[in-house]
This record gives sequence, structure tokens and C-alpha cells, in this order.
Amino acid sequence: MRKRPLLAAAAAAVLAAYVLTAATAASAADTLLSQGRSATASSTESAAFPAGNAVDGNPATRWSSAFSDPQWLQVDLGASATITSVVLDWEAAYARSFTVQASATGSAWSTLYSTTTGAGGRQALTVSGAGRYVRLTTTARATQWGVSLTEFQVYGTGGGATTPTIPPGAVRVAEFLADCPFSHRLPDDPIVFPNLPGASHMHSFFGSVATNASTTVEQLINANSNCNPSVDRSSYWIPTLYRDNVPVEPVTGIFYYLGEGVSDALIAQTQPFPVGLRVVAGNAKATGPADNTIARWSCLHAGEVNPSSNFVNCPAGSMLESYLDFPHCWDGRNLDSADHKSHMAYPVGNACPASHPVVVPKLRQVMRYPVTGDPSRLRLASGAGYTMHGDFFNAWPAQEMARRVNDCIRIIVKCGVDGRP
Repeated sequence: MRKRPLLAAAAAAVLAAYVLTAATAASAADTLLSQGRSATASSTESAAFPAGNAVDGNPATRWSSAFSDPQWLQVDLGASATITSVVLDWEAAYARSFTVQASATGSAWSTLYSTTTGAGGRQALTVSGAGRYVRLTTTARATQWGVSLTEFQVYGTGGGATTPTIPPGAVRVAEFLADCPFSHRLPDDPIVFPNLPGASHMHSFFGSVATNASTTVEQLINANSNCNPSVDRSSYWIPTLYRDNVPVEPVTGIFYYLGEGVSDALIAQTQPFPVGLRVVAGNAKATGPADNTIARWSCLHAGEVNPSSNFVNCPAGSMLESYLDFPHCWDGRNLDSADHKSHMAYPVGNACPASHPVVVPKLRQVMRYPVTGDPSRLRLASGAGYTMHGDFFNAWPAQEMARRVNDCIRIIVKCGVDGRP
């Protein structure tokens, strides 16, 4: 697969467009109708660039086509709508010649806009028409690559309801989850030590059954997962726990996706994780508890008395628990960074810092070990309990992640593994 990163200036422009679209693309009476809707396309460059990426509200993901003409991208608005504007945020691979059309049925089309001199970048098109389906058809590429859009936004009135109804009796907690048992152990880390098998301390892996030192997002997407739901192809890993130098694996590995730590208004703006995002939480090099305060150890059914960033002595009949919260403010541009942390940040004062303005779900990793008693018999592959850390390599299908964010997080509803209340 080719690598064609956005220039920093272009990425900044896309992020600005993402923040300001509602104010600049349409009149105050118009509504963004396409976000989170079902999208289809004539082709995709690979599984990492599906059609749904163009309607997920995330400026760092994109749909990308095969390297040929013509191509099309279509969104189903859910019901008939009056269409007043269409915004195209092109990646570097854009189309010189294209049309935008609408249809009531998906078969007979009327043209809303057409050009043979497209210049790429962000194009806000004022149009007039109606239909349930809106299609972009490209007939001449401007580059040797395919065509690629970070966002395909349709504005107007009507369409299907974009905000789900809160079911009667729903628990008002912004949450969905994945239950992913232990899969395998390897001294590998495809984020910190990519393509270097054996270079890491021992890790315990959850979710994808295929993760190793050379894992890529495309491999995760196409590999099996032991998660419930199985649609979550992500990989999660932690340092292996040892008791008397014998590895002990958790009896549960639960990964909660939460809307918390920011204001309710920001929770309503939560964006899905982009496919391929890599996040590391915790401090594998901590030299004391104060170096890793986000790592918490406690005892199941013991009231979490005196939770600590180091191991605790759990009574018989209990289990040792580990909690780890990942940062959930993203810079909106990078899927990783040199230190594997700088592209992410924790909220401050119930808001994300200006350097990391995009709110994504808060990932909480919960492990329960069949261990009680003397904590001096315990160690992690990385050292003491306060070196606990976790790695997340996102491979959720974009549309599945977007649905859960829309139906669970944004409206503050507790959902199960199926992403439903």
C-alpha cells in the first residue's frame, strides 16, 4: 500500500473545516444530514479506507478508491431530504472532473453539480435538489492515485433522524464495551518496537489473535478476533503478570469505551477513533508510584479500599484488579507519534486542550487476575506494579465504531457489547 500523508498545512485546514463546517457550509437553518449514515463506494484502495470514513465526522480518516476512472461514493440520508449544499474535503488525491447527483430511489439520478476543472482542497458547493441518496461520481483523476475524500458532507433539511432516541429506562451512562479474553503471549510490541520480534518485554495480547511485532492495521482488519463483539478487530496488550515467576493471565479482559472526563456538551461532540490509531497509556519506565498515577490496582469485591498504583494485598475470595484509563483528546491529525503519546492528551478542567481538540471515547482497560495475598510475590514483565501500561491498536470497522459513538456515547446511554442499550 502506498503512503501518501497529508501535508501539515492541509491537515490543519481539514481540522479547521471539521470544526467550522456547520457555521460555514450552510445557512443556520440547514442540518448536516450525512454524518454517520450508510455509505457505499465503487471501490476501496484497501480495507483501511472504507466508504464510511467519508461520513464519520473524523478529518483524519478517509475513503480512498482504486487507481482507476470512473469511481463513485454514495450516501443514504435515511429519508427524502431537501439538499442545499455539499462539502467535499479532498485528500491530496482529488478529481478534476466529477458530478454530484441526488436520487429518490438510488436508480434515477438528477445532477446537482458538475465540473471538469476541480482544484481539490475543500469545496463547499451550493446546490438545489431533493432525494434520499446523494452520489459523487468522478471521471478524471488529478493524480496517479485513486480519488480520496476525508469528508463528504450533505446539508439541507429532512432526511432520517440523525440523533437516536433515548429508549425508555435506558441507563444514562455514556458507554459501550468489548469483552476480549487473553489470546497469546509474545515479547513483541508492534507500536513501540515495530518489525523487531523479541525486542520487548513479555506482553499478553487480547482481541486480535494474530498480533505480533510486524502487525499492520490492514492485517488486523483481516485477522480473526476473540472479542465479543467479534467485529472489533483491534489489538490490546499489557505487560505479563508473574507470580513467583510463573505467568498469570487475567480471567477477564474488558475494554470500556466511555464518555466522561469532559462536559456533557463535549461528550455530544465525541468523534469515533480513526482506523489505525495507536495509543499507549501508563508508564513502563516508572521508578515509583508517583510516576504512573493513572495505573490503579485494587481488589474485586473489597470496596476498592485504598486503590494504589502498585500491587495490593487482596483477601481470599477476591481477585486482583487492574484499571487503566487511556487519554481521550486527540490532535486530529496523527495516528501515532514518535513517543507514541504526544498525539493524545488527557482532558484538563473538563475540556480538551487546544493542541488536542478532538474528543474521542475514553478507553478504560479492566483486568481481573486470579491472584490474592502477598503482593511481594508479584511482578510485571516491565517491573513493579506501578509500571503497568496498556497499548491499543484500533481496527474497529469505521461504521461500527461511528454507530456506537452516535447511539451510546453522544446521547449518554449505557450499551452492551452489541452497541445497543
